[in-house]
Amino acid sequence: MIRALLISSLWIGAAGAQDIVREVRIAIAQKNFAAGEALIQNYRAGKGATPEMIEAVSWLGRGALAAKQLDRADAYAQEARKLALEQLTRRKLDAEPHLPVALGASIETQALVMDGRGERGEAVSFLRRELKTYWTTSIRTRIQKNIHVLSLESKPAPALDVSHWLGPKPQPLSELKGKALVLFFWAHWCSDCKQQWPDLVRLASEYGSKGLLVVGPTQHYGYVAGGQEASREQETAYIDSVRKGFYSALPNMAVPVSEENFKVYGSTSSPTLVLVDRKGIVRVYHPGTMSYEELERGVRSILADGAS
Repeated sequence: MIRALLISSLWIGAAGAQDIVREVRIAIAQKNFAAGEALIQNYRAGKGATPEMIEAVSWLGRGALAAKQLDRADAYAQEARKLALEQLTRRKLDAEPHLPVALGASIETQALVMDGRGERGEAVSFLRRELKTYWTTSIRTRIQKNIHVLSLESKPAPALDVSHWLGPKPQPLSELKGKALVLFFWAHWCSDCKQQWPDLVRLASEYGSKGLLVVGPTQHYGYVAGGQEASREQETAYIDSVRKGFYSALPNMAVPVSEENFKVYGSTSSPTLVLVDRKGIVRVYHPGTMSYEELERGVRSILADGAS
């Protein structure tokens, strides 16, 4: 291991601009935080505290959190945050891609460490302060996601922007009281969304007659297949072709198209699944895919909650 670390460190030093984030993530996957720290120290000695290096530090925090090493995760997150804030004295957060990832991850890790220590209220308050600070930046959505992970369930579902849509015209959520809802936030590029789709079709088939409705919010990303840049009109047409090609099994699924919906619901993971009961209360908020069994349990719950 030591020999591999030395070789890796020499390789990064020689190449200069190699991907420190990728190398540190490899060390994290091996649960070798000492190796990750050494890689970062070596990189910093040659290149300084670049946004890429700060992102690598933030990955150490995420790795330690996943390993349930809360003190270590907190230390890495605070270091990444300190370095990121130093960068913000001379550049805007979204001037390049690495710094927002680093700062967003540090905020997320700090909040989840608080929650892991039994300090959920403090974590939510911290996130709400950060949300105000970074409201106009790209990390707004990520911060909102973590607020929802910790506090949205048992709260009223936020309203959806339904001013633009594909498929059937969507109704405001306030007009859907009495229905049990699955909000399926999807993206045209998302393979996990396509893998989740058969479960939603099955649930709609089995429980649609009992009041279950699937709503499928999506948004523009500025590109189409292959990452090719596209105008809004071109991307809208492409989104609709994906909807018709992959998601046509539920022809009554309304598809609101709005970036604001993703910000309000904190949908940084595709898909994001939100289960809302008949009274409009969120019962499940889940970034990422769910098994059919998990979804069915949730659907049974929201059909029962608020039933007359």
